[in-house]
Amino acid sequence: MKTRITELLGIKHPIVLPGMSWISVPELVAAVSNAGGLGILASGPLSRQETRDAIRKIRELTDKPFGIGVTLMMPGAEENAKVALEEEVPVINFSLGKGDWLVEGARKYGGKVIATVVTEKHALAAQKSGADALMVTGHEAAAHGGSTTSLCLVPAIADLVDIPVIAVGGFADGRGLLAALALGAEGVAMGSRFATSLESPLHSHVKDTVVQKRVEETIYSKNFDGLYARVMKTPMAEKATKRPMNFIMAALKSFKAAKMVDMPLWKLMLGMLAQFDKIRMLSLFGAATEKLEAATIHGDLDKGVQFIGQSQGVINDIESVQVLMDRIMNDAKALSIELTKTMVD
Repeated sequence: MKTRITELLGIKHPIVLPGMSWISVPELVAAVSNAGGLGILASGPLSRQETRDAIRKIRELTDKPFGIGVTLMMPGAEENAKVALEEEVPVINFSLGKGDWLVEGARKYGGKVIATVVTEKHALAAQKSGADALMVTGHEAAAHGGSTTSLCLVPAIADLVDIPVIAVGGFADGRGLLAALALGAEGVAMGSRFATSLESPLHSHVKDTVVQKRVEETIYSKNFDGLYARVMKTPMAEKATKRPMNFIMAALKSFKAAKMVDMPLWKLMLGMLAQFDKIRMLSLFGAATEKLEAATIHGDLDKGVQFIGQSQGVINDIESVQVLMDRIMNDAKALSIELTKTMVD
């Protein structure tokens, strides 16, 4: 299947693994790339050296194109992005920040840059900055999707921009891929689907729980980490999203997140004084790290909270990345033929 995305990125299938913290690790990234898609490394929880080591590990596991994700407003993200440029990572995916300098840096070695957006305004800004493609993230997505559903957001932005669009949010099978293409996208990202693959480091208990959960069993709230985010509906998640965390408690807990990415505590404290609103949000995000780790890494849904998309309702098994990729592509092609026959008849 050829689209502008497969040609732009040099991949076989228009399917992407987005960068998900503690999940999109080198092994899963390489598995998706080896299966013909594009795996994107999550750099959020990583220090500079860990990011460099992870990039080099991916290159040991695959000779196919891969990417790295950087959330620019987060501590350590700019440093990790600079590492990605130094290592000449084929694809850089940025979000929540201005990526002009990333575009300039990547172009020097022939790299491509994808901007993640949730609004038409941000899509136009990203295109103006020189981004090669967009990840358009709808309301259905895990973690920080937008307020507009993929069904409406994807075609609206696809009509608005000249660069190719990757649809994100609610896509987990061949039907989703075909639907995204019909909406004007040139590919899809399937975070929740690949998070529940055999190669994914997501805890087995959480994978099993995803298979059991239905489409409506998620929560979309701003109270968990300071940004609107979608998480799996559990008693702990309901408690964690009931009201915003006390800022003082969040600030104390955020020191852990700062330490994780080698951010000096003095820098965090100075930021609290100079950019209170921004640091407040970062503190809330950092405070959520403890609960995210508890679920994602340790499988403890009684104490932890798990980012998941509404597509969990159509995830019914746990298979290898290669099996999933083959099934998605075969189902999309078969359904395409069936729909064509139906329209002709």
